[in-house]
Amino acid sequence: MNNTTYSIKKSEIERKWYIIDAENKPLGRVATEAAKLLRGKHKPTYTPNLDVGDHVIILNCGKVVLTGKKLDQKVYRHHSGYIGGMKETTARDLLNKNPEQMMMHAVKGMLPHNSLGRQMLKKVRVYAGSEHENIAQKPEVWNF
Repeated sequence: MNNTTYSIKKSEIERKWYIIDAENKPLGRVATEAAKLLRGKHKPTYTPNLDVGDHVIILNCGKVVLTGKKLDQKVYRHHSGYIGGMKETTARDLLNKNPEQMMMHAVKGMLPHNSLGRQMLKKVRVYAGSEHENIAQKPEVWNF
């Protein structure tokens, strides 16, 4: 009996395209499903040190839901690098102004924080509305 663990090779990786509809769903739930698909954890050939995941299209980010008081209490911060360069935006403002950025931030936080995670993040397409431009890839709808 052979007790070796099978490890997939780069040439054997098959990538699919999936659509996630974020309408009336919590931000975190959508982001975790997207991260799971991007990492490839839904596949039997999942390998932690390789990018075996699929491409993900997230639609209707403008209609995503935040539970509790997060719309007013959750704050997104970034720094320009200059003295006094701290910028703060509430979740409500970001959702109205740039919902795609909010979703990308949530998905990015759930991926590995290294070169592998940055490679996986390139396979995400986020749209505020229900239209997307990846029809040629024949994406499947991912229900959860």
